[in-house]
Amino acid sequence: MGIVIKNGQLLTKEGTLKKADIKVENNRVIEINRQIEAANHKVLDATGLLVAPGFIDLHVHLREPGGEKKETIETGTLAAAKGGFTTIAAMPNTRPVPDTKEQMEWLKRRIDETAHVRVLPYGSITIRELGQELTDFEALKIAGAFAFTDDGVGVQSAAMMLKAMKKAAEVNMPIVAHCEEKTLINKGCVHEGEFSKKHGLKGIPSVCESVHIARDVLLAEAANCHYHVCHISTKESVRVVRDAKRAGIKVTAEVTPHHLLLCEEDIPGLEPNFKMNPPLRGKEDQEALINGLLDGTIDFIATDHAPHTAEEKAENMQLAPFGIVGLETAFPLLYTHFVQKGILTLKQLIDFLTIKPAEAFNLPFGKLEEGSIADLTLIDLELEKEINPNEFASKGKNTPFTGWKCKGWPVATFIEGKLVWQKRSVKA
Repeated sequence: MGIVIKNGQLLTKEGTLKKADIKVENNRVIEINRQIEAANHKVLDATGLLVAPGFIDLHVHLREPGGEKKETIETGTLAAAKGGFTTIAAMPNTRPVPDTKEQMEWLKRRIDETAHVRVLPYGSITIRELGQELTDFEALKIAGAFAFTDDGVGVQSAAMMLKAMKKAAEVNMPIVAHCEEKTLINKGCVHEGEFSKKHGLKGIPSVCESVHIARDVLLAEAANCHYHVCHISTKESVRVVRDAKRAGIKVTAEVTPHHLLLCEEDIPGLEPNFKMNPPLRGKEDQEALINGLLDGTIDFIATDHAPHTAEEKAENMQLAPFGIVGLETAFPLLYTHFVQKGILTLKQLIDFLTIKPAEAFNLPFGKLEEGSIADLTLIDLELEKEINPNEFASKGKNTPFTGWKCKGWPVATFIEGKLVWQKRSVKA
């Protein structure tokens, strides 16, 4: 028995909304039509709801193994489902790191046992993410690695990064980079700007990120490798990526919701829930990120969901860990502050969370059409409520958006036609 989702609103290629039914059988969308006969099928009434492709987030920290007090695969993927995400990619800065065939196989089994959504695990570029010795890319790929990254630390040696890119090109896999030149970090905890000066804090300069990207795009050109920039945050970085794309280099980039929504001017005093890496930059950087997303320099949006315990985030600005959670709030925040304000169209936002990341990494997801995999997110665009961390499925409650009133909340999530999360008010 399949399912028929009736009376939903679907986005057309032109960006308009049309009312339609969707029939799902054997993990696929088999028919989209104005009226579909539902005999012998389960029916879900989606009247008043937008039916979109399941969201894709290619930058998530699930913390397991080693950081289960912060998050687990089970809780993080439930948070993903609640936020409308059906495919996520898990970063490898865990303990132990997925840097061997055996550890990757263990991780894949754990995902199969406990995950609520599809999880694509990254393998590390170097053993233990120490930047000293390459992992076995071929073995990790066979074991299930999605791509390679040492996220959390930048690969400091240009020679090591070039070696990694050449090897990645051989096995037709992307290199994904957290870009940070260690000699320029200066033990900073916030952006080097007006906020750091005002509060007497050590700052992380913009060039710390952009100089690494500039180095890496040239290495990627030499290696003929797909190179992807994580959580881009500065105007200089946007310029480097734009120039690299114009030169024909295979580079893609992502931006987080928080870097689109906030800058250093928005930090309310010494509040650790506004501490993330890269940090919130200047107003000009924020504007460059928005413009870079609109002109195609930045390919898609990713949350960099980074849960921490309440005790960790209760430390002062200098000592508290970097990172905020984002899976459960990404869509309503962006819909409210970008679509409703006319900065993005609804179709643009949906594309940045679905087909754009899928295309950048050649994934078979992110579409809603006849024959597509039945990953679906149902959204109530009129539902308005405040962000309340106490309601999060994630173990992490560390968000700077507490109390923000937003519209556009996911209410049901399907993976391959299977309902994996549903708001109680949705009628089936």
